[in-house]
Amino acid sequence: APSIRLSPAARSLFDEPLAIAVQGLGPRQQVTLRTSLRDETGELFQASARYQAGDDGELDLARCPALPGGSFSGLEPMGLLWALQPQKPYWCMLKKDVQSPFLLQLEVFEGHGEAPGRLLAQVQHERAFLRDGMRRVPVRDGRIRGTLFLPP
Repeated sequence: APSIRLSPAARSLFDEPLAIAVQGLGPRQQVTLRTSLRDETGELFQASARYQAGDDGELDLARCPALPGGSFSGLEPMGLLWALQPQKPYWCMLKKDVQSPFLLQLEVFEGHGEAPGRLLAQVQHERAFLRDGMRRVPVRDGRIRGTLFLPP
């Protein structure tokens, strides 16, 4: 059965590269990968890309270019993240509480049709804004307002 391999596996920092690979596909099988997340207001952001697995049934986004017809094309290992677009036109992704991560959903569908084919694999991944152990200290001094982030 197909499976998705992420590195780092379950959690990464929002500005950190995320390696995405799919294993267990058929030789040269055509699939569509889709990412989605909801911002703090509940607005849905999605991106998709069409790929073809290698002769060994593996798909590594660092080595396999996305085919035309999705949110982007070409060799873009992080394309499924930078190409996220809101379902509501002109909406911007909002993040006010940096202490909670975004929950990224990654899905692999069979084929390249306009409507998604059969779901082959899915995984969730946390995109955090603070490294473990980071302290957040509010700063209030006269008219100055801010936040100090201190490493462990």
